[in-house]
Amino acid sequence: MPQGPKLRAHPMARPFHVVLVEPEIPPNTGAIARTCGATQSPLHLVGPIGFRIDEHAVRRAGLDYWNLVDIRRHDSFEAFEESHSGGRIHLFSASASKSYLEAPFQPGDALVFGRESVGLPSNLLQDRQDVWAIPTLGAVRSLNLSNAVAIVLYEALRQNQALDNTFLA
Repeated sequence: MPQGPKLRAHPMARPFHVVLVEPEIPPNTGAIARTCGATQSPLHLVGPIGFRIDEHAVRRAGLDYWNLVDIRRHDSFEAFEESHSGGRIHLFSASASKSYLEAPFQPGDALVFGRESVGLPSNLLQDRQDVWAIPTLGAVRSLNLSNAVAIVLYEALRQNQALDNTFLA
């Protein structure tokens, strides 16, 4: 099947930052990295991760787009916060009471997601006003992490008209 031009949009001057705190499942992180590469959003990996991301492991997993992703490592959430300047920090939790659709996303903001098994640590969520959830219509416990990141990131892009001026390339 021939490959034709793809619909594109111009990168943002100040991209959104996707932050994964202690991700556990390699395919989820791989899918999130692909979304980050497609949106020119830096991917921050915070704390210990449950798998290897060295060149050999990435090549073996067939992640041919890994070199297109701006990946940044941080030992702790505090270290990430110290490095993040010029944007707000939004945390996402299935137990939050406010919808991500109410979040006032701005360029440069960080979108923070927790571990697949337990989400963000409770100490990060305490006393924060910037904690959002993705509402579901059914009784599932939560959405897949990769899906949640894509939903939120594309809403942030939409709110900021980043997808309005498209072209074929």
